[in-house]
Amino acid sequence: MAIFLTENSKVIVQGMTGSEGMKHTRRMLASGTNVVGGVNPRKAGTKVDFDGVALPVFASVAEAMAETGADVSVLFVPPAFTKAAVIEAIDAEIGLAVVITEGVPVHDSVSFWAHAGAKGNKTRIIGPNCPGLQSPGKANAGIIPADITGSGKIGLVSKSGTLTYQLMYELRDIGFSTAVGIGGDPVIGTTHIDCLKAFEADPETEAIVMIGEIGGDAEERAAEFIKDHVTKPVVAYIAGFTAPPGKTMGHAGAIISGSAGTAEGKKVALEAAGVRVGKTPSETAKLMREVVEGL
Repeated sequence: MAIFLTENSKVIVQGMTGSEGMKHTRRMLASGTNVVGGVNPRKAGTKVDFDGVALPVFASVAEAMAETGADVSVLFVPPAFTKAAVIEAIDAEIGLAVVITEGVPVHDSVSFWAHAGAKGNKTRIIGPNCPGLQSPGKANAGIIPADITGSGKIGLVSKSGTLTYQLMYELRDIGFSTAVGIGGDPVIGTTHIDCLKAFEADPETEAIVMIGEIGGDAEERAAEFIKDHVTKPVVAYIAGFTAPPGKTMGHAGAIISGSAGTAEGKKVALEAAGVRVGKTPSETAKLMREVVEGL
């Protein structure tokens, strides 16, 4: 099995006709993802050819869903228009909206996150500022390279895109049920805890790797959840042990305030919850190998 994204998922792309949308739609199709169309009101009624696959362009998410049965939208929309695009997806009640866009104003993220809640949380939001998610061998929604790993028994949740790729590659011989890049902005739709809960419930996920970074308290809250609710082994890596105090780490949310949000504090909290924490990505991969060998 997998979480959030399966071989039965039908994917549309908001912003499919833009340069990034075109590039990654082609990559998603090449990986076997069932992409069924795109959304661009200005080009509605046309079709776009992707190496012999002609995908229709619809005027709205609601129209695309009605015509194709789509249940996932991947958004490659400029930051200024992302809020409106996500709200459109929420109003159409699509099951999953994967917001790849970087540079979305935090106020806009708060707005569409609250809108999803007001609508009953019928749409799961992943991102913004994220690489998306991949269930290897089944589907790929976003920008995660499709050829760096295979399907297997590890579940991965990560704030960092590049570290997601590294761990997937280093553990490619074991493979992954699903890898989810949740993004590193201060306000995101799907959290570490959401993914941990889903992986705990997934019978084919036998171990979990969690990647965090300095700033905020998401990892500490995840540690509390792991201690109380997760029975599967968890291995973690926290990026930012060498970051100077007060400096960001590329993500808007990765900033230390006083003594809060430090890598050491997160490590202590996770280890107290029984999580094995690696000092480097490679050491984290080694720890996961040891865990899998003991299953």
